[in-house]
Amino acid sequence: MARVNPGVASALIAAVLFGASTPLAKGLLQGVSPLLLAGLLYTGSGLGLLILLALRRQRPAASRTPQSGFRAGELAWLAGAIGAGGVLAPVLMLLGLSRLGAAQASLLLNLEGVLTALFAWFVFRENFDRRIALGMAAIVIGGVVLSWDPASLAGFSTGALLVAGACACWALDNNLTRKIATHDALVIACAKGLVAGAVNLTLAAVRGAHWPALEVTGGALLVGFLGYGVSLTLFVVGLRQLGAARTGAYFSLAPFFGAALAIPLQGEPVSTALLIAGALMGLGVWLHLSERHVHEHAHEALMHEHPHSHDEHHRHVHNFAWDGAEPHTHSHDHRPLVHAHAHFPDIHHRHRH
Repeated sequence: MARVNPGVASALIAAVLFGASTPLAKGLLQGVSPLLLAGLLYTGSGLGLLILLALRRQRPAASRTPQSGFRAGELAWLAGAIGAGGVLAPVLMLLGLSRLGAAQASLLLNLEGVLTALFAWFVFRENFDRRIALGMAAIVIGGVVLSWDPASLAGFSTGALLVAGACACWALDNNLTRKIATHDALVIACAKGLVAGAVNLTLAAVRGAHWPALEVTGGALLVGFLGYGVSLTLFVVGLRQLGAARTGAYFSLAPFFGAALAIPLQGEPVSTALLIAGALMGLGVWLHLSERHVHEHAHEALMHEHPHSHDEHHRHVHNFAWDGAEPHTHSHDHRPLVHAHAHFPDIHHRHRH
């Protein structure tokens, strides 16, 4: 039986959790400021993951995986990711969601995968091929079908443009997070949640937002923990294994799940535009998922630290007592190597083509 790449599995589960959060957040928006709700969602994410980190520290020391801290230069990548994806993106998303149906907004979130790939290809220099480019084109056309509104400015609704802006911020966040993806995914996601939650709650308080009922607050915290916190943690694992563009492609399944859930939850109609856009976006995602990238490539000498198992890229010995547990974390060397196999632009395959 073929072994599923852990990055693929992580990205798909992340997509399901985040996809479900959109129609659930739509239900929570009634009478709640979008800025305040964004703060609650990310606070739920940060607090929930902080509890998980505290529980992890209760395990016996011998069973814990040691983790290295962030270097000074990496803190800038983390700060940029928090500002773009944790502070700006959720506010734009919820403002757009207040003007759109949940199913329509969910499918528009496919643009995040497209913009993530564009940033990865043209700014951060990840490789891409014709199949991936065609898939992205299909998703973009689907987004245009969904957002077209002849009665609005330039033909696009304000809500759709706000959601597109949120997607651009999350896409930048994804590529910045890729730079630090070798670090503990739980710590990265927790930091984003706590900082972004605190900033948005403070801004909401300054603007005089009214605190919602206890059940709405609790619901927002829970949706934030699962749909943003756990989802983001798994997304970071995907970035480590697949690179930003491919992880974004798998994550493009999230809007389909959200749109499907919005129909029974919100009682929204199944429109012709929704069906056409769904078909186009489904085609784009299928092209991404069915990609196979194989060629001879060279690995340069490298020393780094991240969770790993002793696969074909980690044939090393240990200079410490090792109990055989995998995955495990320690600083290790990669010797120069030339070989050919199917691969993604993960942390070991960021080579030129």
